[in-house]
Amino acid sequence: MARVTVEDCVEKVPNRFELVVYAAQRARNISRGEELTVDRDNDKNPVVALREIADETVSLPALRNDLIRSQAREPEPEPVEEEVQDLVPTEQNIFGLQEVSAEEEAADDVRPIEAALTGRARR
Repeated sequence: MARVTVEDCVEKVPNRFELVVYAAQRARNISRGEELTVDRDNDKNPVVALREIADETVSLPALRNDLIRSQAREPEPEPVEEEVQDLVPTEQNIFGLQEVSAEEEAADDVRPIEAALTGRARR
C-alpha cells in the first residue's frame, strides 16, 4: 500500500477519533524504539503507524493498554535496590544546628512565660 488514507484504516477502527489516538500512540512507541511491523519506505512515524493499523500488523488492544498506561497520573514506583546512604558521613553538625536535650527544650519553653509574668518580656 503506497498511500495510506483514513478510509483504509476506518475499516479496522470505525471511530476516526479513536483511530487518531491509536496511531499517535503507535507513532510514540516507534519513536521510543519499538520494532516496525511494515517497511518504512521513507515514511514518518505517524504514516508508518497508520499503515500498520491498516495492515492489522499491530494489536489494537495492546495499543489501548499502552495509551492507558501513558495517561496514568502517578508513575509506577521505581524499585529500591539499595538503602539510602549518608552522602557526607561526619560526626560534625554541618548545618549549624545544635542538638538540644529535652530538659533544655522544656526550659526554653518556660522562659518566655516566666518573663511575661514578671514583667521582663522583651519588646
